[in-house]
Amino acid sequence: MSQKSVCVYCGSRNGNNPAYSDAAKQLGAALAQEGWRLVYGAGDVGLMGEVARATQSAGGETFGVIPVHLVQREVGKSDLTHYVITETMHERKKVMIMNADAVVVLPGGPGSLDELFEALTWRQLGLHDKPIVVVNVGGYWDKLRDLLEQVIEQGFADQSLSSFVTWVEDADAAIAALR
Repeated sequence: MSQKSVCVYCGSRNGNNPAYSDAAKQLGAALAQEGWRLVYGAGDVGLMGEVARATQSAGGETFGVIPVHLVQREVGKSDLTHYVITETMHERKKVMIMNADAVVVLPGGPGSLDELFEALTWRQLGLHDKPIVVVNVGGYWDKLRDLLEQVIEQGFADQSLSSFVTWVEDADAAIAALR
């Protein structure tokens, strides 16, 4: 059996609440402790950098994927176990999800939302059946959860959409959900 890999989508910034960085560090360390490989956007900034450094510090494997146009902006973290540079954002997202067994979403901005919605859409279309876990640190994703419920209530998605996302409050609960 091959090593389990978890794709983590998160911000290239730390956000205003220190709890976001704490969650990223806790998740990274926990992935390593479980023996699971981190798959992420290969940046060394924001929550991306926090989760990767914590994984590395705990002895875990890392698989980073970054498009060439973001290597400077996101400070491509080339000391990873595997460091992949893609041509486009679309290719980055595909390589990340195809090299993972599950998806975890920490707080983040438009990029994290884009990644989450692509993973969710692909799951809805039957292109994968990987678990999607959203870590709702301090209620950060509450409005997103409400929006997804509205999408279902208004008839733009089947009720099954709600079963594709597991909502948790912290990194420990995310690990428990993935076990």
